[in-house]
Amino acid sequence: MKKHIINGVIIFAVGLLAPQIIQAQGTVYLSNLGQGIGSEIGVGSNSWLGASFQTGTNAGGYFLNSIQLEMGNAFGSPSGFTALFYAASANLNPGSMLGTLSGSSDPATSGIYTYTDDSNITLSPHSFYYIVLTAGTPFVSGTAGVPFGYVWNRALNASSHYNPSDGWVGVDQYVFSSNYGSSWNYVSGIDVQYAIDATAIPEPGVLSLFGLGGLGFLWQRRKPKALY
Repeated sequence: MKKHIINGVIIFAVGLLAPQIIQAQGTVYLSNLGQGIGSEIGVGSNSWLGASFQTGTNAGGYFLNSIQLEMGNAFGSPSGFTALFYAASANLNPGSMLGTLSGSSDPATSGIYTYTDDSNITLSPHSFYYIVLTAGTPFVSGTAGVPFGYVWNRALNASSHYNPSDGWVGVDQYVFSSNYGSSWNYVSGIDVQYAIDATAIPEPGVLSLFGLGGLGFLWQRRKPKALY
């Protein structure tokens, strides 16, 4: 009975540790943060912005770890900044929201801000997704009065490559919504600046081998030494 209990504990421990070990090794699959900064695009409750990309070729999909955003100096004192993550719909607009990313709710100073995924979002291979930004306060442009709101920097030159790896692709456009995401408009040839860190998920067969290897290692550790 004791042996069976120990075996069960070992298998349970391996099952818990395997995804944590695998997910800890992230890769930046897309990034245009190294490009020069062009202009700024307003973010607010009346100006939701979305940047789309396509995931790569890994058959098991990917764990989303984090994103980085290149933000500019905000105008005035906006509040309630939120970074959301969406799956693309059938017509490639932002479709269903998959989660809210954790990070600064007030990226008012120019710089790079990191937003992490705490809800275990899993990305399918060869699929489109969106980073969507909004805020609790509206954006007001300089042509409509005194500027007010957060701004997301755009890259100086549009590039669909974004320094990709494993088949990932950045899309040379952004989308915006003035009605809380009910409908979207496209602006082509303009890239907002971001990076995506994710982890390739091994296929089930690989995970099984990992579990067996871990079980064998732990079993060897617990075997008593022979007495001579």
